[in-house]
Amino acid sequence: MVDGISLLLALTAGGAVASEPAPVEPSEQIEVVAAPDFSLPDLKGEQVSLSGLKGKVVVMSFWATWCGPCKEEMPHLQRMADEHGSDGLVVLAISTDDARSRGRVKPFVRRNGYTFEVLLDRDSTVFTAYHPARTLPYTVVVDRQGDVVERKLGYDPGDEVALEATLESLLAAPSPP
Repeated sequence: MVDGISLLLALTAGGAVASEPAPVEPSEQIEVVAAPDFSLPDLKGEQVSLSGLKGKVVVMSFWATWCGPCKEEMPHLQRMADEHGSDGLVVLAISTDDARSRGRVKPFVRRNGYTFEVLLDRDSTVFTAYHPARTLPYTVVVDRQGDVVERKLGYDPGDEVALEATLESLLAAPSPP
């Protein structure tokens, strides 16, 4: 009778041990599709629509005040907005805070000096349209033609380097007529 250790050694020697699966990248490889239009209120209560930004490169970052990785990503988004705003970049930080944490959004934005557009998706309707699993943070990049060209789940330090490269490429493309 073969015991478990002998069997494991025999399988290993014969090369039958399964290798670890390839790591899954958190950036989704997607087919380019038209970004679903929406209209959400900003912190002043004024409506902002995605269709009104056609011709711009748009980064939509879905976030919440209680989300640690979201808060880590935001200074990088601010830097990109500052550096590339005049080139046609618009950053939309779309808060998914619910009724319990909604009151923290405006003070958080002010305290950190964020000047990019902050929108309120109070019932997560827009978030669900873009990412049904509704895990945060979630970033969507829309090109000048209004197509979703990249989606990214999560944030790890260094992710901003890849996002910056994507944005520079998109911003170098001419605006649609």
